[in-house]
Amino acid sequence: MNLIEEFNDYRSRMNEKIMSADNKVIKRFFNLDTNAYAEGAIDVKTKEMIGLACSMVLRCDDCIKYHLGKSFEAGLKKEQVFEVFSIATLIGGSIVIPHLRRAVEYWEELENQNENV
Repeated sequence: MNLIEEFNDYRSRMNEKIMSADNKVIKRFFNLDTNAYAEGAIDVKTKEMIGLACSMVLRCDDCIKYHLGKSFEAGLKKEQVFEVFSIATLIGGSIVIPHLRRAVEYWEELENQNENV
């Protein structure tokens, strides 16, 4: 199983377990997150770039993978993603670099997966 399948399978499986607990607060939080990234006054591509930069600064690898996947789906190009990486690294400092490495690896997987389809 590759990085993308492993991440998406785990995320789906755990989200199902979380949602099956039927906790109103958790469900509302998940819904808020979903709605925040929907098309609005700011387009989806821009929202995903913001989410990616914030996730990198906060050093959340799961969030980085999620936003990379959504950015890829939204049509971001490698050059655009690397500009987001540069801003996040500038804001977050050198501690972001290990997450940058994993983000580059994940982006390459997304590109490779798309070539093989």
